[in-house]
Amino acid sequence: MKDSNTVIRKILLGFFLVVTVFVWYGVFAEERNGLMTVAFLDVGQGDAIFIESPSGKQVLVDAGSNKKVLRELAKQMPFYDRSIDILIETHPDLDHIGGFPAIFDGYEVGSFFSSGVNCETAICEVLDQSVLDENIEEKILTRGEIIDLGDGVYLEVLFPDRDAFGFETNMASLVLKLVYGENSFLLTGDSPKAIEEYLISLDGNGLDVDVLKIGHHGSKTSTSDYFVGILSPQIAVISVGENNRYKHPSQEVLDILNNFGVEIFRTDQQGTIVIQSDGKNLIY
Repeated sequence: MKDSNTVIRKILLGFFLVVTVFVWYGVFAEERNGLMTVAFLDVGQGDAIFIESPSGKQVLVDAGSNKKVLRELAKQMPFYDRSIDILIETHPDLDHIGGFPAIFDGYEVGSFFSSGVNCETAICEVLDQSVLDENIEEKILTRGEIIDLGDGVYLEVLFPDRDAFGFETNMASLVLKLVYGENSFLLTGDSPKAIEEYLISLDGNGLDVDVLKIGHHGSKTSTSDYFVGILSPQIAVISVGENNRYKHPSQEVLDILNNFGVEIFRTDQQGTIVIQSDGKNLIY
């Protein structure tokens, strides 16, 4: 009997020790110290950007082409966190939305936002059905809308500025400005130079940002020297697959960024890129 009681006590002690470890892990994981985190996930040839505000609100902008997004998300979120507040589809190309079905399967999703461009592909049908099945909020974003992420963090929609239903998908890419205090990020999807020029005509120097997510994975169809000059970013992030068949990023885009003295980060070379902000300074 004595030996049996000893075993039971050891089992209970071990159980409570494990529970204590999990509780303190959660406490420390949730302590953000006023920091916003932006992680440009390494999903190969595609885009997926995870944002977490100091308030704990989480957003995933695009999801790459496949389930790889799950592995990278797991490195940014506590293991017990199985919910994401907002999913945003910049445009419905496979390399931006192919991972969303896996997200719907693995996480509880609060809202799903898009540019509203027409899409009739199989993956779009799956996404439409997921939104219906989960009965979540669905919204088409247009210029001027503000998505409040709490604690002074917000996403401002810069484009489209009209109904984009019949647009070519890249031309309909959502362009979002993420702002926290004195720091800002511009997320451009696959927007081509024509949209960049249009945004300059609308916003001019108001486009000045600290971090620019380079459009279309560094293709020469995006990122004009004029655009980079107006934005004057400190950092450029290129989400791109290693040895991709498109030969992205183009040397033309790299030369433009180098000429303006922009620090370049690439997911094909550095993996997932994490940049934090305290509202005044960037930490990376």
